[in-house]
Amino acid sequence: MQQQQQQRRLFTAALLALVFILAAVSTTEAGKKEKPEKKAKKSDCGEWQWSVCVPTNGDCGLGTREGTRTGAECKQTTKTQKCKIPCNWKKQFGAECKYQFQAWGECDLNTALKTRTGNLKRALHNADCQKTVTISKPCGKLTKPKPQ
Repeated sequence: MQQQQQQRRLFTAALLALVFILAAVSTTEAGKKEKPEKKAKKSDCGEWQWSVCVPTNGDCGLGTREGTRTGAECKQTTKTQKCKIPCNWKKQFGAECKYQFQAWGECDLNTALKTRTGNLKRALHNADCQKTVTISKPCGKLTKPKPQ
């Protein structure tokens, strides 16, 4: 019986302590002034214009590109950004342009070349890419029909 009374007193004391803590927290928060939101500063800075990605080594892989923008009150008008040129892309059409190519065509016996067309699949960093491109390559060994 005495143990139950001690438990009740302990529970009551814990409950009162909790009420006291909650009251203290609510008065502390009520006393804080709400900070007014910072007004968005209108910027006269222009949009970033980016150069093509220049690989650090070779003609593909990791590299950097330069960005510039105009504006009288811009804190930053130039910056450098890391970039990457995939090594499996056809560099002759721009290292930042990816094309989906059709199958090779038949061999042109006059030029000994076969050609295929590629349609633009993806352009990195808003690169200026041609919509379609055409490539050629030698046909390889040509077999002349044997006279019978």
